Amino acid sequence: MSTDVLTRTKGRVDRYFGISEHGSTLERELMAGTVTFLAMSYVLAVNPRILGDGPGGDLHDKGMPVQAVFTATAVAAIFGTLVMGLWAKYPVALAPGMGLNAFFAYTVVLHMGIPWQEALSGTFLSGVIFFILAVTKVREKIIEAIPMQMKLAVGAGIGMFVAFLGLKSAGIVTSDPNTFVHLGNFHHGTTLLALFGLVATVVFLVLGWHGAVLYGILATTVLGMVTGLVKLPDSVAALPHGLDQTFGQAIIHLPGAFTGQMVVVVLTMLFVDFFDASGTLIGVANQAGLLGKDGKLERAGQALAADSVGTAAGAVIGTSSTTAYVESTAGVSAGGRTGLTAVATAGWFLIALFFFPIFAVFADVSAVTAPALIVVGVLMARALGEIEWNKLEYAVPAFITVIMMPLTYSIANGIAMGLLFYPIVMVAKRRAREVHPIMWVLMAVFLYYFWFLAK
Repeated sequence: MSTDVLTRTKGRVDRYFGISEHGSTLERELMAGTVTFLAMSYVLAVNPRILGDGPGGDLHDKGMPVQAVFTATAVAAIFGTLVMGLWAKYPVALAPGMGLNAFFAYTVVLHMGIPWQEALSGTFLSGVIFFILAVTKVREKIIEAIPMQMKLAVGAGIGMFVAFLGLKSAGIVTSDPNTFVHLGNFHHGTTLLALFGLVATVVFLVLGWHGAVLYGILATTVLGMVTGLVKLPDSVAALPHGLDQTFGQAIIHLPGAFTGQMVVVVLTMLFVDFFDASGTLIGVANQAGLLGKDGKLERAGQALAADSVGTAAGAVIGTSSTTAYVESTAGVSAGGRTGLTAVATAGWFLIALFFFPIFAVFADVSAVTAPALIVVGVLMARALGEIEWNKLEYAVPAFITVIMMPLTYSIANGIAMGLLFYPIVMVAKRRAREVHPIMWVLMAVFLYYFWFLAK
């Protein structure tokens, strides 16, 4: 009898996700979900360091409670990934995005001085607006309005910014009163540890190991413990807690999000999340053979809506924008083709939720997680190769977008500068008619943004 029940259950799961229809198997989908988790689980260590108030981060007392960030990160990943898997039925996992968390921490909280509670409110608003765009035809108009060259530049620029954060955290790049930046001191133990982690992660990546970033973190942690640079965890497992400090703060502080200062914050979060999610979904779907014959993304509305629901829910839970992870391609390469892969990944995040003491060790020492940021930056910067550098009308705004992000320590500044220059160079090139009206609206918004900063 139990065998019959198991068989019928497998049959229902197969039909719901279309596993056999996509040429996959139940076992292959579960394995693919495991591979995806290994490839992206580093977020459980990196996100608390970026957003948290722990000793390994830069926000200090302006940051969120580290334990709360870890729990919120895992819960947001579980919820967002389940929505993507069960509703949109894509083999795509979600978690707080790299780059978006950096914007939240370093630009919004640290540079603009906005409390993290109000920053969560801005994240929630961006998720709600994203959802409205996703379920209406507006999303196609916005995607068409932003030229591909600028989309590529934004992704690459964020990669450069994230890599710069990693180099700074590792001590490989330090500040200098005369030259602004300088090569770090390679006699420091933590800097040498970070260099080891970078080499190890790169080697694992080049060898094609799924979960290379996680393995790099583990190798660095082991060496750090052996050399005494990383302390041993007090325990291995613990019951999840901390959400009482962050849950609902986005709703409570929502009135504070309706200010001129927050307009640019919400627009930037929306812009980056929207196009990052679109690009990731198309890339993963293409690798999995899930794009339609016309090259369009099937169930695009549901997939983007799932991403937006993840962002809004993650903000309420207590973390920065939750988005589709490009590391989902690792699971696809392992055979994942349906939403069951995402469900399996969510299951692993649920298990990881009980191992905060271990991930806390990673988050407390920046040298452990810094290599992960550098490598993620490298992967994101690959978009530079697709920019048409031989055409100045594309090269100039693209370059300004990319270079201004790390040099002004702000993703928003890079996007704003690039979108300001794009219409200008297109007019100079006598191609003003090709500039979408939405681009002129964005230009006006970002002019106000720079006026506001100057004021």
